[in-house]
Amino acid sequence: MTAPAPPNKNGLPPWLPRALMLVAWTVIAFALAGWLFLQLRGLLVLLLVSLFLALALEPAVNWLHKHRWPRGPATGAVMLGVVTLVGAFFSVLGSMLVGQVLEFIDQVPAMSRGLLNWVNVTFNTSFSPNTLLSEITDATGLVDQYASSLAENAWGAGTTLLTLLFNGLTVALFTFYLTADGPRFRRTICSVLPPRTQREVLRAWEIAISKTGGYIYSRGLLALIATVAHYLALVVLDVHYAFALALWVGVLSQFIPTVGTYIGGAVPVLVALMQGTWPALWMLVFVVVYQQFENYLLQPRITARTLDMHPAVAFGAVIAGAAILGAPGALLALPAGASLQAFLSVYIRRYQVAEHPLLGSGEPHKADEEDETAATTPDGGAADGTGPSAPPGGAQRGQPAGPRLLHRWTAPRSVRRRPSAPVPGGGRDDAEGGDQGPPPR
Repeated sequence: MTAPAPPNKNGLPPWLPRALMLVAWTVIAFALAGWLFLQLRGLLVLLLVSLFLALALEPAVNWLHKHRWPRGPATGAVMLGVVTLVGAFFSVLGSMLVGQVLEFIDQVPAMSRGLLNWVNVTFNTSFSPNTLLSEITDATGLVDQYASSLAENAWGAGTTLLTLLFNGLTVALFTFYLTADGPRFRRTICSVLPPRTQREVLRAWEIAISKTGGYIYSRGLLALIATVAHYLALVVLDVHYAFALALWVGVLSQFIPTVGTYIGGAVPVLVALMQGTWPALWMLVFVVVYQQFENYLLQPRITARTLDMHPAVAFGAVIAGAAILGAPGALLALPAGASLQAFLSVYIRRYQVAEHPLLGSGEPHKADEEDETAATTPDGGAADGTGPSAPPGGAQRGQPAGPRLLHRWTAPRSVRRRPSAPVPGGGRDDAEGGDQGPPPR
């Protein structure tokens, strides 16, 4: 055995100064990384939103590229379609809002007279329209002060608007390049990783594309169905602004988890209430019945393969995302949670649950049956992508091969061998191997 190094003349071990220096540099590096994160937090959030949008747009871009569209024009066409739909949504809602405000202003005199009569009869008072007008005149000073303060803050409002516009253009630019140059971007990342890590990264990337794109498209389909159903109900009940209200319900109930359902359904009920009690009551009944139909029949069939998350888990994920990143975090929470859940399901095996009164009489999880049937493949290969039947790149069961992400999502053509011809020696003249010897008995 080698003897330990003797202490130096100060009585300290020789490794202590180097260890202290290493700790000091580590603390400095962590402090610098934290400072950079705080300074670049806004840019990182924009990049995260751009990555989410790129993952959501990539299935549509891949479909266009499969039909001989270049990736650049395909990405531009998909983004233009999305911007057009969003602009149409807000323009329709804006026209509805302006119309409702103007109609409300026209009805203010009649509503105020009816309210005064009800107050005088109910509480035995003697208010008159002149008294109400004087009160409104006295309150005009507060309105003027508020208007003057808004005028003073006009510069701040303009700066905020320019910041939002710049952030939107930044997200659009990053989204375009991440989608159009997706294969090149992934190839650059994989070029610095070992082969085994490359397969894991590509598998995770494919799961993220599948879950994010599936989430967006399934929610879009549910929003379309909800819009059509509520539009028909509003037309039957003769409620004003039927199309705008139906569009409001469809978009809000699908893309804002949990609370969006109640907010979206409350607005048409309130608008119907302005036309009478019975239209509002029937509208409320329709909203409740449709939500039950969607939750128990429609949504499980559409989202069975895209976003299989318990509502409580989804709500908690949205709250956590909002607490971490604010509004962008709430938007990204569900696709990120679904991608993480799907990625973990590749490595976590489910087993048959033992019988117990605390477990109820529920049916076994679907993954149990899949694991049992996929334990081995027909040709003897393992289900983990390592046997004879494993796809290229070592992809897992149910997941496409990783290298497809590096080649614009086009599968490589299979190499077909020409049929071999018999040769005089009793063997077979193969196209690649020549005489392979006599055939087996």
